[in-house]
Amino acid sequence: MNALFEMFSYGFMQRAFVSSFFIGLVCAVVGVFVVLKGLSFIGAGTAHAAFAGVTLAFLIGAPPLGMAILFGLATVFVTGLLQQSGKMKPDVPIGIFYTLTMALAILFIGLMKGYNPEVYGYLFGSILSVTRGDLTIILLLSAVILFVITLFYKEFHFISFDQEMAEASGIPAKNLFLLLLNLIALTIIISLKAVGALLVFALLVIPAAAAQQWARHIWSMMLISACVGILASWTGVLVSYWLDIPSGATIVLIATAFFLFSVLFSPKRRRKNPAAS
Repeated sequence: MNALFEMFSYGFMQRAFVSSFFIGLVCAVVGVFVVLKGLSFIGAGTAHAAFAGVTLAFLIGAPPLGMAILFGLATVFVTGLLQQSGKMKPDVPIGIFYTLTMALAILFIGLMKGYNPEVYGYLFGSILSVTRGDLTIILLLSAVILFVITLFYKEFHFISFDQEMAEASGIPAKNLFLLLLNLIALTIIISLKAVGALLVFALLVIPAAAAQQWARHIWSMMLISACVGILASWTGVLVSYWLDIPSGATIVLIATAFFLFSVLFSPKRRRKNPAAS
């Protein structure tokens, strides 16, 4: 118990716990729409685009978060326009941006003079290195994302299941879809330093996928997903601190354990396999 209190006496652990709470919450809530709408590949592509922005920022001396936002929002904007215009399916431009931005990131890293550990922190995740400035940005953008989702909850719900019907009902479904893509991008960007570009899209998908095994309604799916996301994030921070292992990978592995448990023991599985009960 004394070791636990001692751990939380450190400022970096306090910041890690607060930031992991909001990152776990926002990723889990936004992830519900990612899963229902089948946008997980967009999450992966946006994460790599944002990382390319981070590497360029370190190369030229610009703010990493600002460049990550620029690259991430530009990627989802172009992807959304191409998808809404009907010229191509969204996985095609995302696949192109996925490889293009990773190539750019590798190029920018190669142009840097010497080894920069901060860059690799954004790639693999380092929630214990979150600064006060990082925490402030995480809190502000989390509040904005959650506010917008609350404001347009019914509309996002509608377009997640039937965008064409939503459009026919007078809802500006195309604009709302673009707004949703921007929320996904912002969620990924605020999570980069904590979870890393390689794993952040997993934190978007896994809690929501686990919640889907238990929930019957979207609001209950969102609530369960939020609980899984927060618990996985908090547990991951503790385990990574005690064992001195990468925090991003630990959080994702714990979230995956929740998902596997849900797949094996959820009521939905039991109804499909009555002989197993």
